Amino acid sequence: MTQTNTKPKVWVLGNGQLGAMLTHAGEPLAIEVHAVNIMTPTDEILPLAPHDIITAEREQWPESALSLQLSSHPHFVNGPVFSRLADRFSQKSLLEQLNVPTAPWVLVDDTTQVATLYQDYGPRVLMKRRTGGYDGKGQHWLKQAEAGDIPHDWRNLAIAEQAINFDEEISLVGVRTRAGECVFYPLTLNLHQDGILMASIAPLTRLNHLQTQAETMLSAIIHELDYVGVMAMECFRVGDKLLVNELAPRVHNSGHWTQAGTHMDQFQLHLRALCGVTIPQPQVNFQCVMVNLIAIEHDPRWLSLPNAELYWYNKEVRPGRKVGHLNLSVPNMTVFENSITALQAWMPAQYQAPLAWILAELTLK
Repeated sequence: MTQTNTKPKVWVLGNGQLGAMLTHAGEPLAIEVHAVNIMTPTDEILPLAPHDIITAEREQWPESALSLQLSSHPHFVNGPVFSRLADRFSQKSLLEQLNVPTAPWVLVDDTTQVATLYQDYGPRVLMKRRTGGYDGKGQHWLKQAEAGDIPHDWRNLAIAEQAINFDEEISLVGVRTRAGECVFYPLTLNLHQDGILMASIAPLTRLNHLQTQAETMLSAIIHELDYVGVMAMECFRVGDKLLVNELAPRVHNSGHWTQAGTHMDQFQLHLRALCGVTIPQPQVNFQCVMVNLIAIEHDPRWLSLPNAELYWYNKEVRPGRKVGHLNLSVPNMTVFENSITALQAWMPAQYQAPLAWILAELTLK
């Protein structure tokens, strides 16, 4: 990036929590980041300059004069990638093309027979809407024992895939520069509840032997797409084999631990890649646990924990909605266990299983 007296300017399609955290990450780098509300109709026209850079915090957005202005800018980085990965059909087709392992799947079209799905994939088949599904939404289970059938309005709008009896869910967050260099964080172990990410742990020594396999898979994907910036790859672990579940062409929830656990978080990494700033290998300072705050009221006691960093999104609390996250560093097990014990006393019933899972993972001998 040519050095001038003008701060680089990055515009973000979307002003949710990811856009807010990108804005914050730009400040120490003297990168001016503007997260734009594209969900509310407006006639506003932005003062975009020819050399401004455009990115997105989401894979899809409503079409409007504002979103068209941003997405048609010549420096909208990764423009074609968003729609390609937002559609599960084209995303799965890409994985198939690259021989990157994923669950066996098929497009559900007008000719698809449910009996054939059961024959090919077993008595439980998971249907996913091609676009729009997240946090467990946009999914429908076909179960042979219940005489399940394809919903009438899902044909040509969904894929069907084999149910995977996975051992656990892990993700890899990495970045690719404009020069094609790749840098990765350690693998992250994730726990989902009702399709929503509840907690992440990284790094974990027992996952180290899978790091090269995961990096090889994600490298193939981002090089093929000529992608620039941070991408997340969510995987199922089946024994010592990884299967890609989903790709996210952006900063990702399972990478939030990097804010407390490393010297350079995923948000700064993304901005560095977009703006051509040097990217050294991020150093892990602490093992870290991220706890998503889902449909829960703000509790000021969280701020009393000596190893906790709170990110509160200032959103209205609604069922199933992410309203914040806690990053808990692990300077030593005594401090960490005391914090988890406190959270167990303070947090509602739906958090007891995730907190117990965290404690079990970090106290494994």
